[in-house]
Amino acid sequence: MNITGNRFRVVLASTIGNVLEWYDFISFGFLMAIVARHFFPSSSAASGLLLASATFGVSFFARIFGAVVLGVYADRVGRKAALFLVMNMMFVSTALITFCPTYDSIGIWASIIMLIARVLQGISAGGDFGGGTAMLVECAPENRKGFFGSFMLFSQAVAATMASAAGFLVTNLLTPDQLDNWGWRLPFAVGLIIAPVGIYIRRHIEEPAEVKSALKTRDRKSFGSFLAEFRKPIFIGIGLATGVNIVQIFFNVYMPSYAVRELHITAQSAFLAVTLAGIARMVTTPGFGVLADHWGRRKTMVCGCLLTTLSVLPCLIWLRASPNFSTLLAVELIINVLAQIVNAAMPTTLAELFPTEVRSQGLSVCFNGAVTLFGGTTPFIVTWFVSQTGDQLVPGYYATAGMLFSLASAFLIVRKVVPPTGVDAAQSTPG
Repeated sequence: MNITGNRFRVVLASTIGNVLEWYDFISFGFLMAIVARHFFPSSSAASGLLLASATFGVSFFARIFGAVVLGVYADRVGRKAALFLVMNMMFVSTALITFCPTYDSIGIWASIIMLIARVLQGISAGGDFGGGTAMLVECAPENRKGFFGSFMLFSQAVAATMASAAGFLVTNLLTPDQLDNWGWRLPFAVGLIIAPVGIYIRRHIEEPAEVKSALKTRDRKSFGSFLAEFRKPIFIGIGLATGVNIVQIFFNVYMPSYAVRELHITAQSAFLAVTLAGIARMVTTPGFGVLADHWGRRKTMVCGCLLTTLSVLPCLIWLRASPNFSTLLAVELIINVLAQIVNAAMPTTLAELFPTEVRSQGLSVCFNGAVTLFGGTTPFIVTWFVSQTGDQLVPGYYATAGMLFSLASAFLIVRKVVPPTGVDAAQSTPG
């Protein structure tokens, strides 16, 4: 399954923004407690964490705006232009987070700058998934679209591994005072190295041939007509992305905080477990993408959703009963590998729900709608419900409900969700 020549450059260009996006998001989630102290001071530690969690969620709501504006932009101007713009926006937002003075230095302006950075990051992230995934699928051979599409979620696994490894290193190599004073900025500074590379690569890629053809037609749908015409694919797409987003946000972003606060597992152990699970995701994702090509997107999605749904709550009960590193690692490996069956097939499945002329906005709305409404709010929701009820299994209930929604949506995938349109008549068959 080698990737050579221009397709390798397209894969790298399409995914590097996703790496930076999720690396920064996950790093922020890992370091949320420290961010809360420096930028959202409160008389109560729990209140400060809730404010930081809300800021984490606000950036996800900004994704909706980015999904609409940048998704339409990618469909009307081209994937290359949109991806280049997004990468520059990510660089600015990462720089703001890295160098922002704390509340003790500039008062409320620190909170405002951090909020602006998170909103800008959310807007750029909202447009990256749609344009990047569309380009991956559009440059792929017909019989390898699942494999190529899987690299978008492979890049998320890379980001999760990098972020958790960075968290593991700073918590082990720095003293608590060093980490609290300046060490928390180091993971974000790494993002400043990634961004210029992404900007350069995205400047030197070619637009997919079918996109060039679609751009010449000048058949421009308004966003309102797009929503009206593609209601069913949008509903299915949001449903498909909901469950795994909740699962991934909790198990790969919020888990270190949850493990320390609720299970009294050390931060180092939690970061190490998430890092190893991220490596497992990286290893298995391309293989599951190949499975989706050979077995069919619908069957792969149904199987992955079912297995993940049946595993989330029992694994969390097991972890609650035996809160130690070995159990945490086993749970992380089980959940991440099973969820990756869904994740590997999902990008191409979503892409094939929409024709070329609206594909980027379709992908952006579906994925970011799910991330915003359900994934991004996960830390805040589980933090609040656990604090109110004292039930440490709340994340398991929430994730199971999300996976049931995804499972139901997977059953709705049929061979022709979208009527054949233009150059994409042969590609409107997700299953």
